[in-house]
Amino acid sequence: MFRILRGLAHKYFSDEEAVILFLILIVGTAFIIWFGAMLAPAIASLIVAFILQGLVTRLNSLGLPEGFAILGVFLVFLGVLVGFIFGLLPLVWTQVSTLAGEAPRIIGELQSYLELLPDEYPHLISAQAVESLYQQVNTEVGHMTQWLVSFSLSSIPDLVALLIYMVLVPILVFFFLKDREVLLGAISRLLPPQRPMMLQIWHEVNLQCANYVRGKALEILIVGGATYVAFKLLGVPYAALLSLLVGLSVVIPYIGAAVVTIPVAVIALFAFGWGSHFIWVMVIYGTIQALDGNVLVPVLFSEVNNLHPVVIIISVLFFGGIWGLWGVFFAIPLATMLKAVVSAWPVKNEPASPAAPTAPDQT
Repeated sequence: MFRILRGLAHKYFSDEEAVILFLILIVGTAFIIWFGAMLAPAIASLIVAFILQGLVTRLNSLGLPEGFAILGVFLVFLGVLVGFIFGLLPLVWTQVSTLAGEAPRIIGELQSYLELLPDEYPHLISAQAVESLYQQVNTEVGHMTQWLVSFSLSSIPDLVALLIYMVLVPILVFFFLKDREVLLGAISRLLPPQRPMMLQIWHEVNLQCANYVRGKALEILIVGGATYVAFKLLGVPYAALLSLLVGLSVVIPYIGAAVVTIPVAVIALFAFGWGSHFIWVMVIYGTIQALDGNVLVPVLFSEVNNLHPVVIIISVLFFGGIWGLWGVFFAIPLATMLKAVVSAWPVKNEPASPAAPTAPDQT
């Protein structure tokens, strides 16, 4: 057993840089797991600054001085943040409250639809299964309504903390952008002077993850905005809430679109019934999803290495289980980072043993 462990250590940890990188990964992961909630504003600000740095670099390449580029990008970010807080967020919250108020009517109509299924398809579904499904839906909607009602004075401390975060995050984002070189220089002084493997991993992660995160943020805006405009023109109720769900669904490949299709279809069905209007809504929604998968994704992520669907699903399940929604959003960048680490990790192979000499021919 000790010989096996010694052989693995010699093979994968014979390089001093590999040992240091391994310790950095272990300590960094433990630090985020234990102190991630406490440092959530700083982590969120670092991620936002990482996303915005690409735009700053692009403006620099066009000849704009770095100070003006940082200021302009920061002002755009601040405008988007203010628009989200005072524009989209209240609208979505109002529609969520209205939807919760109409939940009993929707559940009643859903029950009437479900009660017809055992008569029309007796070999596929039973009355007991329909009743069980109805009870589950009723329970979940009751929990949602109760949560909305309880969101009152008891939530004031959370609201105060949220307001503090809304002040801290823009300030931290500005300083992360402004002092990027100073911060990176301070971190590099803590690392070994000769670090070719770390530089290779950093270059790969910076290229892949930066392109993915920035492209995904742009994809959310485009898909969500197109869905809102389409649903608004078609007269679909709760257009802002549904478009937000559709935009966020692109975060989880293969799964998000399938899951969000259910509320879109249910709300369109109860709003328009079985008819041409419902069909048009679903056709337009399907067209947006098809254009996203076949046109927008190849354009935005042309420089990103594609991961196998099994790897993507496992990454979403694993990192989502650890860090919740943030883990789901960054599952693919984290998987890409692990792939870059594994690809660049130095492996010392044992030299092949010399072949035994052959006996001379006696003939």
